This record gives sequence, C-alpha cells and structure tokens, in this order.
Amino acid sequence: MFKNGATKGDLNGFLDAGSSMQGELSFEDTFRVDGKLMGKVTSKGDLVVGERGEVDGDLQVGRVYVSGTLKGTVKASGRIEITAGGRLLGDIQTPTLVIEEGGFYQGRCSMDQPGARSETSRPVAGVVTPLAVKREG
Repeated sequence: MFKNGATKGDLNGFLDAGSSMQGELSFEDTFRVDGKLMGKVTSKGDLVVGERGEVDGDLQVGRVYVSGTLKGTVKASGRIEITAGGRLLGDIQTPTLVIEEGGFYQGRCSMDQPGARSETSRPVAGVVTPLAVKREG
C-alpha cells in the first residue's frame, strides 16, 4: 500500500469498519476507509480503500489504492491501483492503472498523460487473469 515512500505517519484520517459517513471529504496526505463512505472526495493525497471498505461517489485524488469496493467516478492525477480482491466499478481518468491478478475493474477508462493529446475513452469490463506462457524446450 505504501510502496512509493509514504509512511504510516502521513495518515490524516481513518474510517473504521462498522462506521459510515456521507457527505464531502477533503484531506491532505492519506485517508484510509475500512467502513462505508458515500459522497465526494477531494484531495491531492492518497485514498486507501481497505479490504472491508466501501466507497461510493465522485473522487478527485492524487492516488487511490483499492482492496475493497469502490463505485463511482475517479479522477486520479497519479495512479489507480486495484489489488487482488479489490473491485472498482465506474469511470476513471488516470495516467497509470495497475490491476493485480484477482483484481476487478468495470467501466470506462481514460489514460491521459500530462501534455498528451486526449483519445476517446473505451469501455472496459472483465476480470484480470494470468497470461498463458508458452515454454519452449
């Protein structure tokens, strides 16, 4: 989860399992959701959706890491990462999308690089499966 040098000391907030929140959320560094969050999220930081976390809404964040369930629209300036067991259902815009084996994504994806010409979004749906490798010898 904190692969790019972030530390647990950067955590601004936490929504624990058994808790729910509806409305608008903004934070500076990192916010973790293990409960239910519905609404609008705005931050240049990282949103972490834990294994038991459920997020439903419109997100504009730096990076998002999904191990639970995220539904809605996501605009990430850095990256979106879906871990094994994570589910993302909705339209996304990000320069980098990482889906681990066992992760699930369904929606429209726009992967614009800063300063690059925009292409039209294409619908994408499915489950990531390992590639078949042909061995010679």
